[in-house]
Amino acid sequence: MSTFHGIGEIPADLPASAVTIGKFDGVHLGHQAVIARLREEAQQRGLVPTVITFDRNPLALLDPASCPPSIVGRGQEMQLLHDAGAEQVIELVFDEQLRSLDPERFVRELLVDAAHARLVLVGRDFRFGARGAGDVDALRTWGAELGFEVVVVDDVAADGRRISSTELRTLLEEGGVAEAAKLLGRLHAVRGGVVHGEARGRDLGYRTANLAPDSEGMMPADGVYAAWASVDGRRVGAAVSIGVNPTFGEGIERRLEAHLLDEALDLYDRELEIAFVEYIRPMRKFPDADTLVAQMHADELRIREVLGYPLPADANS
Repeated sequence: MSTFHGIGEIPADLPASAVTIGKFDGVHLGHQAVIARLREEAQQRGLVPTVITFDRNPLALLDPASCPPSIVGRGQEMQLLHDAGAEQVIELVFDEQLRSLDPERFVRELLVDAAHARLVLVGRDFRFGARGAGDVDALRTWGAELGFEVVVVDDVAADGRRISSTELRTLLEEGGVAEAAKLLGRLHAVRGGVVHGEARGRDLGYRTANLAPDSEGMMPADGVYAAWASVDGRRVGAAVSIGVNPTFGEGIERRLEAHLLDEALDLYDRELEIAFVEYIRPMRKFPDADTLVAQMHADELRIREVLGYPLPADANS
């Protein structure tokens, strides 16, 4: 598996490829189906299945005010694309130069000269080049001239609805992590380094790991979640809270804190991945620390039930 960050990294002897193009934010089941079809078409023709994507959402440059948050970070996306079956991933820098590239140059310089495309797989509404001037018909015309085939695929639906990154964001913004998992084909996850916090959880008897603010992946809505935490190849159950810690009035910066069940690992400066299983309850302000601790205990019992985790020895004491 190979990843090329920018055209300059693509070797001149890149093998002939079958290509699909897009911003695969989330790498959801719809994206996975496209890549599976790409692999199938590539294998039939002896080509290498290749995904061309961008280092950012094009709206970050075209219309920053309407650019949505990314569902997965760049590192997550590269890994997920390879996991879905892409043998090569070309990540283009979406800058003014790429934005202004006319459709014909896009095809000749990127698809043919750089990616060595012999097949291009796209959706029916695919647009490319400056101001989206290129469409599927234009792509077919250049394909006939330049020696590549165009295959058009339909959208993928689940439960009768089109799977989209927009819908996924809406679910995550509402805390619907279990519903989002159905569209992703996996649990939604965030990952990042563990940083020092206020040590408030330790004082309350629930030691927590604080994820760095620049962690990869979209944080779901504020609240308490059942989750799996992965570190150094180990996966353990976790009680996760997201929010601003209203009981102690600790400011307006959202944070993710994870309490690993039955573990006392030193996680500072290590990378932690949190995969969300189920929303438990919203964040709320409690009148005092004792009331908060009682609620945290109830949350833990519920989270153990969700994860199928054994109850602690003192659960009934």
